[in-house]
Amino acid sequence: MAAAAKRIEIGVRDRAALEAIVAAGTSQARMVERARIVLCAGEGRSAAQIGRRIGCSANTAQKWRGRFERDGLDGLADLPRPGKPLVHDQAARARLIAKACTRPGPTSSGQRRARWTYEELAAEVGMSRSHAHAILREADIRPYLTEYWVMSELSPAFDAQAAEVCGLYLHPPENTIVVSIDEKTGIQAKGLVREDTQAKPGKPGRRDNEYVRNGTQNLFAALQVHSGGVSAMPSKTRNREDLLAFLELVDKDIPPGRSVIAVTDNLSTRTTDEVEEWLSDHPRWSFQFTPTHASWLNQVEIFFSILQRRLLKHGAFGSEQDLAEQMLCFVEIYNQTATPFQWTYTGKVLSA
Repeated sequence: MAAAAKRIEIGVRDRAALEAIVAAGTSQARMVERARIVLCAGEGRSAAQIGRRIGCSANTAQKWRGRFERDGLDGLADLPRPGKPLVHDQAARARLIAKACTRPGPTSSGQRRARWTYEELAAEVGMSRSHAHAILREADIRPYLTEYWVMSELSPAFDAQAAEVCGLYLHPPENTIVVSIDEKTGIQAKGLVREDTQAKPGKPGRRDNEYVRNGTQNLFAALQVHSGGVSAMPSKTRNREDLLAFLELVDKDIPPGRSVIAVTDNLSTRTTDEVEEWLSDHPRWSFQFTPTHASWLNQVEIFFSILQRRLLKHGAFGSEQDLAEQMLCFVEIYNQTATPFQWTYTGKVLSA
């Protein structure tokens, strides 16, 4: 009869840490395996039994069991990997890092360069590409990566403008309908080159990476902020004539006797003489402009995001007309269950 396996002792804190590793969805697979091995060893199982239970070799089970007995939780971590150390001294590394943090100069032919390649940086300092890559990775420097931001010159009136827009959302004037107006531009009517393959159990649907370009459309949309309903108009162009046609369309959906405040951006078509004349002829209408670089204050952008996810991202359209019709169909179905968005931002400066 085989001798009973030795049960290893696991403290309360160590057991809790091991169980947390096993339960966490973000744990590395190798750490989950090691934690399970130790927990099984704590139940008095042999290395062979653990291997069959976990799906590893008996040697692997014996290794991590022994490492835990000797070093505790620290013994489950990977040991430093052997290998040849970097041969370049600190001065060379400093030159490489400094060079990677500067913009490269023009080439001998005068071509301007925006970013370094690892090959160029290695040649500048006098080392191999692999060494340059390893040193920069250790320093957390990625010369190939550029992050973008918008540095807006905010006027003193920014906070006041934002508060006015939010005030309309949260506390609209009596007998007033607030609409959020914008247009989604350059929507591509992408057609299929080959038919999709439908999903099956264990296999997702598939679509050919190639597509046919069947033109583009724009979509004017107006969201009634406090009912959630949307008015929409597809258009090949988006000039002042298109805007006026859309305003007429929206005006027909507004009950008589109600004032209308349209939250919109500062696009040039909003302030043309023709639009100013239209506003004069429709005195119940007025515009409330969002601050510059604050499109996120315009609630209709939330609807555009829904349209993109539910229709445009995975849709296939045989023509511009087909795209336009599908967008209008989507709006019609959307309006059947539309509800207002729960707006919580008040326009006040957010605390850190």
